[in-house]
Amino acid sequence: MAAVCDICAKSPGFGHNRPWSRKITKRRFDPNIQRVRAKVNGTPKRMNVCTRCIKAGKVTR
Repeated sequence: MAAVCDICAKSPGFGHNRPWSRKITKRRFDPNIQRVRAKVNGTPKRMNVCTRCIKAGKVTR
């Protein structure tokens, strides 16, 4: 599943793992994406939506 929100287009952020040993490796911060049934133009449709959009009420279930 793609880690991109269909409403706000939020996508993964990238950074580094920094353990105590200072061995830096790349890591990825994925947004919390949920697959929900939302009404789009009156018809239900499955969408990948981040939880921030669900809480803000940008999606009608």
